[in-house]
Parts: sequence; C-alpha cells; structure tokens
Amino acid sequence: MRIVIAGTGEVGSHLAKLLSREEQDIVVVDNNAQKLAMLDANYNLMTCFGSPVSFRTLADAGVDEADLFIAVTPYEECNVTACSIAHYLGAKRTVARIDNYEFMKPEHKAYFNSIGISDVIYPEYLAAVEIMTALKRGWSRNWFELKDGEIILIGVKVRDNAEIVGHQLKELTMSQHNYHVSAIKRRRQTIIPRGDDVIMPHDIIYFTTTPDHVEYIRQICNKVSYKVKRIMIMGGSRIAVRLAHMAPSDWKITIIESDADRCRRLPELCPDCEIIHGDGKDNDVLIDEGISETDAFIALTDSSETNILACLTAKEFGVNKTIAEVENIQLIYQAEGLNIGTIINKKLLASSKIFQVLIDSDTESSKFMSLADAEVAELEVKPGSKISRKPVRELNLSRDITLGGLVRNGKGMLVTGNTVFEAGDRVVVFCLSGQIHKLEKLFG
Repeated sequence: MRIVIAGTGEVGSHLAKLLSREEQDIVVVDNNAQKLAMLDANYNLMTCFGSPVSFRTLADAGVDEADLFIAVTPYEECNVTACSIAHYLGAKRTVARIDNYEFMKPEHKAYFNSIGISDVIYPEYLAAVEIMTALKRGWSRNWFELKDGEIILIGVKVRDNAEIVGHQLKELTMSQHNYHVSAIKRRRQTIIPRGDDVIMPHDIIYFTTTPDHVEYIRQICNKVSYKVKRIMIMGGSRIAVRLAHMAPSDWKITIIESDADRCRRLPELCPDCEIIHGDGKDNDVLIDEGISETDAFIALTDSSETNILACLTAKEFGVNKTIAEVENIQLIYQAEGLNIGTIINKKLLASSKIFQVLIDSDTESSKFMSLADAEVAELEVKPGSKISRKPVRELNLSRDITLGGLVRNGKGMLVTGNTVFEAGDRVVVFCLSGQIHKLEKLFG
C-alpha cells in the first residue's frame, strides 16, 4: 500500500515510523529539510521536500498512486487544502488532522467528502473520549469494547495483593474459562503470553472477556470500584474544553490554569466549570481547591514531566483516579511503572485512527487502539480468508499475535484452540507493533 504523509511534526513523524515498520510504501512530504533527513536516515521510507499544499510537490510525491494520503501538519487549513489537492490528483483516500470540533459533526461529512476528504482526525477529541472512558471505569488502565460491549479488552495493573499474582496462566484457566490473557506489559516489554508465563506484581494485564465476567476480573485483580463526581483538571487545554462539554451534568469540574489570558477565555468555553487562575504544581493551590475531596485528577499541561509529577502528588493527597497526558513516548514506560492510573498520548490516539482506516474501509464499524509498543484491532473475517480455514490451534500463528475474542451474530465469545472462525465474525486481535501487515494476510 502506498501512503503519503504530509507533515513531520510529532504526529506525522510517529505515523511514519509506525507505518514504515508495517512494510508499507511510505512517502513523507514537508518543507523542513532537517526533519526529512532524520526520517530518511533512520526509517524505511522516502521523503519529498516541498510545501504540502503545492500541486507540483504532491505530484512529485506520487499522490496519483497513493492508496492513502494523510495530512497532519500543525495547521488545520493546510491539512484540509492538502487533502483536497491530493484527492484531485488521484489519491484514493485522504485523512486530515483538524482542530475544530464543528468539522466532525455528521451533517458536515458530505461537504468534506465533496472536497475530497474521506476522514478527519481531531486528536484532542479522541483524548477527551479516552479520558471519559477512563473516568467511568476508574479501576482499569485501558478499556476497549467490541460491538456494543459484547467483547471487552481490559488493561489492569496488578499489585502484590491480587490473587492472580504468582500464578502461571495455565493454572488460572484450569477450572474456568471466563477470560483470556491477551498480553502482559512488564516494564518496557509487552509479552504475548503462553500457558507457562507467570503473572508478576506491577504487571499490566490485558484481559479479553465478556460482559458477564467483568466484575470477576475486577475481584481477582483486587481492584475497588468507585464513582467519579468531583474532578480537578490541571491545564485548560483543548482536551480539557472538550472533556468539559462531554461530562455529565452531575460532575463538578474545577480547571486550574496558570496562563491569565487562557483563564479569561475558559469561562466562556466551559461555562459549567469552576475556573481557577493558579499553578497546579503548587500544593497550597491544590489544598485550597479541595484536592483531598477530589475523585479524579487529570493533568493536561504541555509538559509530560509536569503531568506525571502532578498525578503522583494527587495520589499522595488520596485521589483515587489520576490521568496524565504524556506526549513523550519514551516517558510512557516510566509513567506506567509509577502510581498513575491512565496515560493519554495524542500521537497514539491519532495512529489508532489511521490504522483503523488501513484495516477497514468502513471506519464506523471497526476499532483500533495503539499502545506504546502494541496494537489492538477489531477485524472482520472475510469469506475464504486464511484464518477461517482451520481451527485456531492449527493456524501456526506468529508468537507476536494473539486472538482474544469474537462476536458472532451479535453474541460475544472467547477464542480457544478449537475455535473455527466464520465469515462475518468480528475478532479482537492483540499484536506487537509492526505486525499489522500479517493480520491483513490472515483476515483476507
């Protein structure tokens, strides 16, 4: 597949790195020669110097043969224009990064299609959705639902007091089959486990299960369920604004913002929130605003380090749920090892959306979740595909891939060695980064 990416910012560079590992034909377009040279030297891709809104530049990049054109520069107008030009020149599908929620409304989709834009990505909106999910399922780290929750993938960090710690996976499944352990995150490594793998303290376990057994998983992980009502947000960013608009009316939200000009705008943008001008890193400010009575603390400043430290401070004050925006991929590994509940990264969320476009032309019916070094995909079994020809135990799947569960005729079920997939099944697949191209071959 030929993919042209316009923009070498954080999102564009991250996508280029990921997609180059997926054995795709990648071309990156930008007018920053230094960033292009860095990508060209380190990854298996091609670069094209020039403006992403130049007909000549995009023609030189080969967009006439592009299966997918992705515009992720920092400028919304540039992305919209670039996609329109790319479509005119022959790109089969285009995706534009946007910063305006109005552009996402269903009634405007026909307009964007008319000017050549197939899909839009609003990373701040995706982040707000992710935070809402984390707040509603406070005891989990990740929550991924398939087909209205018929199959659920749950990421949970286990402590020493969890009853499953110290046991081999095959021991845990001898007497019951309520869940499937799809992956184990241990420090900097994600493991696709086998029966003799042992669950260790501080592992993040990714369970695939059905709705009836979610409570059982919470119990064996020794997690406490609680409801969120009072929320404190550090940083009045676009994510904070979108989150405020999504929040139920009975949530009490306080936003602490250190920039005076931004503070003056926030009451208009978030009329139902309490806006505080102050430094969220100052413990006295946190105490004055009732941190000890807060159910959830969300750190959304521009600094990953600040967000991590602020969440650790909130934990010391007794806050049940903390969420940190960590845009530095390398810092995610350190943050996951600390006492922080959920990590939000816009680059990973944007790449999730792009992979969703890659694996399924109908992005409304498929889902995808990118982690720091792994992916979770919802894939449909096509008629005659390789994966439907034999029972799972005879498929000789790569050790980098595991099949957790499926939805058949609206009913969720777990995958076993005897499972034979049928055309139309929707399957939850967990795989390490760089393995998506193998899934395309399996699912046809």
